[in-house]
Amino acid sequence: MKKSNNVDNNANIERLVSNALAIELEDAKEAGTLGFMTRAMTLATLPHRSVKSNVFQRKNGSFTLTIMSPPDVGLPFGTIPRLLLAWMTTEAVRTKSRELILGNSMSEFMSQLGLLASGGRWGSITRVKNQTTRLFSSTINARFSTDGGAAIINQVIAEKAMLWWHPKNADQVALWQSSVTLSEQFYKEIIEHPIPIDIRALKALKQSPMCLDIYVWMTYRVSYLRNDVLIPWKTLAAQFGSDYARIRDFKEAFVKALQRVYVVYGAAKFSVEEAGLLIKPSKTHISMK
Repeated sequence: MKKSNNVDNNANIERLVSNALAIELEDAKEAGTLGFMTRAMTLATLPHRSVKSNVFQRKNGSFTLTIMSPPDVGLPFGTIPRLLLAWMTTEAVRTKSRELILGNSMSEFMSQLGLLASGGRWGSITRVKNQTTRLFSSTINARFSTDGGAAIINQVIAEKAMLWWHPKNADQVALWQSSVTLSEQFYKEIIEHPIPIDIRALKALKQSPMCLDIYVWMTYRVSYLRNDVLIPWKTLAAQFGSDYARIRDFKEAFVKALQRVYVVYGAAKFSVEEAGLLIKPSKTHISMK
């Protein structure tokens, strides 16, 4: 078993290195892989794993993000909603439209997310259907608290979603195109505050929600960083891993994911300290041209 795990780990590292080299050789905009992520999901993140409650909360300093969903639907979690959010944000910025077309078939849409369609109870088709429904059914509450008061923003992600995917055949073309119409508030947030990312990096890191979160946050954080900053592990845990019972468990998982992100985003300058993560001014992963 250990030998198999080592083979898998080596294959993953080789895949990450290959993707990193491809990214370095060609600018994201020139490669047609320039993407965007919503700011709210950069400051705080979605659950990594399934949550029994229909309410989930993350904190980042004075910013608190609360995600709510209908009890019979459940909260979005894992990598798929993150890939969906990146796709939605990128499409909204590209088309300047609240209505986003998901494609004629499910396999066609999944290919845009960098996913292969596989059937069965635990296959990607079932998971994408489930997570898409969860994300499109969710509501976001964002609060910025200060000594003088607070700013509160409530956003429904999707005003309307029409999913005409065939229940058993992901390749079958539906009679009508599937689509999602973003709410006015969510669309405005996306258009006014998009966070630039490289879609190739997301696809390379899509096996881990923690890796996706760290990559998006890191390239955003260094975009305005002018001096070294030490972020305590407790603060990072509140933002990235509030579902870890112990800080040391979160730190171990975070550092492991950070090492994988570094393979793809080698320009990031940081050091892992006893007190926290020390981030240094670095080149952003997306050219600021």
